[in-house]
Amino acid sequence: MEDLRLNVSLLRRRVPNLTTAAKSVGLRPATVSNLCTGKIPVGRSEVRTLVALASLAECSLDELIIRGEKIEMIETKIKTLDLFAPLAKGGTIGLVARHGMGQLVLLSELFFRLKKDDFTTILLIPNGNYPELNDVTENTDFIAHTINEVYEEIAVKGKTSEIAFAADRRNVVTGEIYDLQERLQGIGITTVTTFLVDLTGEAVDEDLPYGPLETLWQFDADLSARHKFPAVNPIHSTSSVLEGAHLDQNHLTTQQRAQKLLRRYRELRSLVNVRGLEHLPGAEIQTFKRGERLEAYLTQPFYVAEAFTGQKGESVALSDTINDVRKILDGVTDSIQADQLSYIGQYIAD
Repeated sequence: MEDLRLNVSLLRRRVPNLTTAAKSVGLRPATVSNLCTGKIPVGRSEVRTLVALASLAECSLDELIIRGEKIEMIETKIKTLDLFAPLAKGGTIGLVARHGMGQLVLLSELFFRLKKDDFTTILLIPNGNYPELNDVTENTDFIAHTINEVYEEIAVKGKTSEIAFAADRRNVVTGEIYDLQERLQGIGITTVTTFLVDLTGEAVDEDLPYGPLETLWQFDADLSARHKFPAVNPIHSTSSVLEGAHLDQNHLTTQQRAQKLLRRYRELRSLVNVRGLEHLPGAEIQTFKRGERLEAYLTQPFYVAEAFTGQKGESVALSDTINDVRKILDGVTDSIQADQLSYIGQYIAD
């Protein structure tokens, strides 16, 4: 089948308040979000949904649906991101979290890693006092206080460097982010990778907190409470990079198998917490243990946290992550305890 995806940047420009607009024509915001990130392939969506979106954007279906174009992945070497919700190069990435779940630590870590890969990092400081942003600013090349300062910096640096830009959700609500993206496209700069965070924690209660996205990272309260960082939900986070034609088949198959295991593991955890592990059938005990190992393996020490944890940061190539996860899924690691896989880099058998 021809590779198809939504023109997400067009939707962002034409329909900034997509949640309200989608509801007004009878579309579920969650469906629209899943179409934008590729969780629902365009080829499997209902025609009436696509027609309604085209109507909202005041465009034709040919303009709304992009054919034969792939979205490039930025390999972060952060295991859970690369496997489950890859970073879309030049896309808009939304981080959805409440306070204390680690979204700013993850953003700081990403800026640290991207700078090592010769990206120019830019942060738009929101109005108000946010000392929690200090860790992010340490890994930021340019700190802006207005959207015009951001535009002027990207207009110069974007001609010779890849750009990683971060802003607060309030700049989305005001429409400034969409205006900025349109202005940059007007001068031929389309490779800005934009990270959107929510310092208020209100985004978790919204259906489409940032509008159309290429990548969505949904943080998980349970993982955060149990100190399983990065606390990005591997089931509900997604990316347009995951559309089948964009991925190596081994990656896609492993990602799907891992999600299936983790879904069942989460169901079993609630039973084990109430009744104990001994009340599970034998086959389910194996599933539970493998899910526990996989969850432990997906934790990772960050470079920006070394001073606080005393543990050296780790980078794991995507190919190594896929191989390690397959070992866990296939039972190769059944003889070891989950805590032996916690906060490691690549798994290396003794």
